[in-house]
Amino acid sequence: MSKRILIVTGDAAEVLEVYYPYFRVLEEGYEAVIAAPAKKVLHTVVHDFVEGWDTYTEKPAHLLPAHVAFADVDPAAFDGLLIPGGRAPEYIRGNEDLPRILSHFLEADKPVGAICHGVQVFAALQDTRYFEGRTMTAYNACRLDVERLGASYAQETLHVDGRLVSGHAWPDLPGFMREFLKLLA
Repeated sequence: MSKRILIVTGDAAEVLEVYYPYFRVLEEGYEAVIAAPAKKVLHTVVHDFVEGWDTYTEKPAHLLPAHVAFADVDPAAFDGLLIPGGRAPEYIRGNEDLPRILSHFLEADKPVGAICHGVQVFAALQDTRYFEGRTMTAYNACRLDVERLGASYAQETLHVDGRLVSGHAWPDLPGFMREFLKLLA
């Protein structure tokens, strides 16, 4: 039976951080399911770094169909979870169904990958015990989000802590996906 990977995202997901993992999962012969607050066509964005700017720029990117709404997700039917960054995590973390989904993967010790701003979705969890004593990385602007979870912030752009893979930003996707896929094997 093929493994099933859930990708939780929403409007304003970073295009590379959602499409690259989606296609890598498919390339491995696994099923990739994109979940969002509602089953609809999502609008992704391109974040890029411009010399002289203290932060990144944002432009519209490709459209992305969500296969299922968070309310209809049975997390027990999936073998791993991927959380792309962009601005989507900031907005989806308030969804009432997200804590149920996240808790399942963390309690079942299934592979979880969060890249860039993806760690912001963990703020949906009231219980930070999942992150106490753990180490994660994220985009540098999310360092406070990682530390508020009770985790230590890793300076390196890729970090694996048990079954939790975290990455700094889209340039780290090759290593991020390599490590996530190792955990699934």
